[in-house]
Amino acid sequence: MYAIIETCGKQYRVEPGAALVHEKIGGYAAGETIEFDKVLLVVDGNGSQIGTPYLTGARITGVIREEGLDEKVIVYKYKPKKGYRRKRGHRQPYMTTLIKTIEVA
Repeated sequence: MYAIIETCGKQYRVEPGAALVHEKIGGYAAGETIEFDKVLLVVDGNGSQIGTPYLTGARITGVIREEGLDEKVIVYKYKPKKGYRRKRGHRQPYMTTLIKTIEVA
């Protein structure tokens, strides 16, 4: 059984027992339970259910394992012969969630 969910503007394929690495969602900390209610598709042994755009009554529950920062991405702007150089860095926050259950009403 697996499902496709939408969170933070991106779509992910999730299964029970799998770890999902996604962008940080505010208001949650490590060890807390989180529910994803924007379920696009659920496939089980009986067939598949497709939402328009989301399935009503379907939800995915998981436990947040950790929070952290990705590796630094360097943004370097440069224009030759003009003396224009800008160097910036950015570390995107992320969360790792352990998917527990997939429920469909």
